[in-house]
Amino acid sequence: MYRLSTRPSLFGYLLLLSLPLAQAQTVTPLQGQNQQQIQSDIAACQAQAGTTPSSTTTSSSDDRGGERLRGAAKGAAVGAAAAQIRGNRHDEIYDRVDDDIKQEYRQNKARDAAAVGVVVGGSRQRQDRREDRRNADATAQAQSSASQAYANCMSGRGYSVTP
Repeated sequence: MYRLSTRPSLFGYLLLLSLPLAQAQTVTPLQGQNQQQIQSDIAACQAQAGTTPSSTTTSSSDDRGGERLRGAAKGAAVGAAAAQIRGNRHDEIYDRVDDDIKQEYRQNKARDAAAVGVVVGGSRQRQDRREDRRNADATAQAQSSASQAYANCMSGRGYSVTP
């Protein structure tokens, strides 16, 4: 039986670096495989398990904060525009009203619509967070399955794989 020394070596570090980051596993050859065979087996098992280093990188999740603020801003703009449109529909009456009252009316409508925008924005933000959690759970499960498939493949080729 081939024994590896417990002393860290350059080969050991290279072997560790060749594994994807999501798989912090130690691979120990049990049948005297040489360096070229080890690298070949690692590449083959990674391909079989779908765990190439590029496929295990996690996508950076965008910080989706500020949905309430964006909702409030959109709501205020829509509310003010809607107030102006309502006023324009009744030109003969709207023109006789003092400009300060018109402005107050538009501000009230904008404030009401902004409050609705905050609620809608908060709801969207919560939905996005729930979706992000579901995606993260699915990704973690897929990575776990791929890690297990990788370990099984390496074990089948005569390696000991430990987490």
